[in-house]
Amino acid sequence: MIYATLKTVHVLSIIVWIGGMVFAHFFLRPAVAQLEAPVRLRLMHDVLGRFFQAVLLASLLTLASGVWMLGRVAKQVVQSGGSFAMPLAWTIMAVLGVGRTAIWRTRAAYREGGLEYALHDEARPGRPREYETDVEAQIAALACSAPPAGATRWTLALLEQAAQAQAGIGPISRETIRRLLKKTASSRGAS
Repeated sequence: MIYATLKTVHVLSIIVWIGGMVFAHFFLRPAVAQLEAPVRLRLMHDVLGRFFQAVLLASLLTLASGVWMLGRVAKQVVQSGGSFAMPLAWTIMAVLGVGRTAIWRTRAAYREGGLEYALHDEARPGRPREYETDVEAQIAALACSAPPAGATRWTLALLEQAAQAQAGIGPISRETIRRLLKKTASSRGAS
């Protein structure tokens, strides 16, 4: 009885997890693309905030029920005289819920440089982010909004002036605005 219940929980959790991702990507995103940027951002923030809480719960239920069911099958095989020996990497993947690539990379790092080397990632090359994602979202929303009075569309110069006037953005150059908009695949001024 408990095995059937856990199997049902396991399958339903995967349906919520994967089905929700399919819905968000293929149905929700295209539908909200028609909305104005501030409304779209707020809606996506609220919907995905709730959804990711459900995904967290679903993934934890999937992991817990999967590990329990796997342990139960292993116990039954051993009790019936069979042999059930999972490789160490599989056991770690099942318990921690991580992919085999992460296990192999961590194991290789441990063999190469010991425990400290495996547990602490080296600093990555490149500059740290100059602007947080909320600033990037503000710039994108500004570029998608109606241009100021007297202008038919946004220019980088107008965006620079408007962005510097907004609270929380501060000084920002035209080139930085251009790069941020290029990253977001924004279409400035398109109707």
